[in-house]
Amino acid sequence: EEMSSKRKRGGEGGGGVALTVVLPGEEIELPSEGSIVLGPGIRRVGGEKAVASKCGVLRTRGSGAFWVDTSTRRAVAATGDEVIGTVVGKPGDIFSVDVGGSRPGTLPFLRFEGATRRNRPSIEIGDLVFCRVVAAGKDIEPELSCVNAQNKSGGLGKLDGGYMFHSSTGMCRSLRTRQCPILAALSPHVAFEMVAGLNGRVWVKGEAPQDTIFVYNALKNSEHMTVDVAEAFIKQLKTKMPLS
Repeated sequence: EEMSSKRKRGGEGGGGVALTVVLPGEEIELPSEGSIVLGPGIRRVGGEKAVASKCGVLRTRGSGAFWVDTSTRRAVAATGDEVIGTVVGKPGDIFSVDVGGSRPGTLPFLRFEGATRRNRPSIEIGDLVFCRVVAAGKDIEPELSCVNAQNKSGGLGKLDGGYMFHSSTGMCRSLRTRQCPILAALSPHVAFEMVAGLNGRVWVKGEAPQDTIFVYNALKNSEHMTVDVAEAFIKQLKTKMPLS
C-alpha cells in the first residue's frame, strides 16, 4: 500500500514479504478473469500472453494491476508520477523545473493551490517543488502541476528547508510504502518530514539540523535492510550521531 509521500512519521511497523523477481522475456501469470492493467516493465505478446520487459521485482495492486519495479539511478518521468524538481528558470507565466530528464519540465504558476494572476506563488530559482507529472512523452517537455483534480495541493507544492538527495528509484518506491523497514525503525526515535519522488530524489526535514542529517544518513545507507537489521543500524547510528 502506497502512502502519501509528504508526512511526519508515526509508529507504523513493517515486515518482510516474499518477493518475485522476474527477468526480461519471462512470462507473467495473470488472473483469468477481471480487468487487468499492465504497468511499466510488462508488455503483451501475441494478444493474451504477458512478459516482463525489464529485470526487477513483480508488484501488484489489488487483483488487476501489475508492474515490474526496477531500481535505477536515472528515472524517466511518466504521466501520473509524483516527482521532486528544482526550479531552474522563470520564463513568462511558467516555471522551468529540472526533474532529472533530458529536458526541464514546465510548471504553470496557476497550478499551485490558491494561485491567481494577482496572487502568484512565491517561488524562486533554486527552490524545490514536489509536483505531479500530468503529461509526458518522448518528444515533449514534461508538464507538471502542484494541484490535484480538485485544485488542492494534497501535499504537493514548495519544499521549504530540509535537504534533498538522490537515491535509486527502487528505494524511493520503498519509502512510499507503509512496510518500509527503515521508516518503521526511525519513527520511534525522531520526528521528521519526508518526500520520496518517483524520479529518484528524496527530501527530508527534521526538527533540528542534526535530526535532518541523522535521517539522511539512515535513509541513504539502508536500501536493502530488513526490519531487524534496520533497527540495529539505527541504534548504532544514534551512538555516533546524537539527536536534538
